[in-house]
Amino acid sequence: MTVHPAPLPEVNFSDHGDIRYLHLGTEWVQGSMRMDEPFDIHLEYVQRMMAWLLFVEPDTVARRHAMQLGLGAAALTKFCHKRLRMKTTAIELNPQVIAACRLWFRLPRDDSRLSVILGDAAEVAAHGHWRGQVDALQVDLYDQQAAAPVLDSQSFYSDCRRLLGEDGCMTVNLFGRSSSFERSLARIQAAFGPGSTWAFRPTREGNTIVLALRTPQHPSRAELVRRADAIQSRWGLPAGKWLRVFKAVE
Repeated sequence: MTVHPAPLPEVNFSDHGDIRYLHLGTEWVQGSMRMDEPFDIHLEYVQRMMAWLLFVEPDTVARRHAMQLGLGAAALTKFCHKRLRMKTTAIELNPQVIAACRLWFRLPRDDSRLSVILGDAAEVAAHGHWRGQVDALQVDLYDQQAAAPVLDSQSFYSDCRRLLGEDGCMTVNLFGRSSSFERSLARIQAAFGPGSTWAFRPTREGNTIVLALRTPQHPSRAELVRRADAIQSRWGLPAGKWLRVFKAVE
């Protein structure tokens, strides 16, 4: 019997004042953009996906490689490429999402530092091509129902860990009506090992960002404050606020 893959959802957008939202055929928001600041990050949980910056020296950022698994409205991809000047690779399964980001969300064309690739995140993570080459891996994989992460197994998170360089970091958005934060966190901890994970408190909307380090780090409070100040002054992210709602997970 031939098994046909489920059809990909319709992609559309809605505007509310200065904010444009991406949808996959439902009312669930898959991403957003402030139209007069198209290369900044609008949503709080997406800003928190940048918390890997707390674990690297700010002067090294532009020499690093960021990868997004799931393009959404391209906020992370645009910020890493335009604001941080990083080599940036995004993997997206739905060609309509890529087209929508280029038409409606100011995603630039590919260049020497930017590659937006039509592909399956699980296959990319499992493949050897980028193994050990990613410094900041940002995982935000939801379908049109936003019920639970599409990829959420220990083996997937182990593949993600193998993509990372020695001081690389993964940030994951955990959100959904049927998802279990504790179960997902346990899988991430099993894949990355003890002492490797940090987590934010949930946002008002219910998004919880988990951060996992390829090599465990526990910077002092003073060091985190120094880096947060640098992040805020250089790139305008609310990193000082992060430190009040972010801690290591035992």
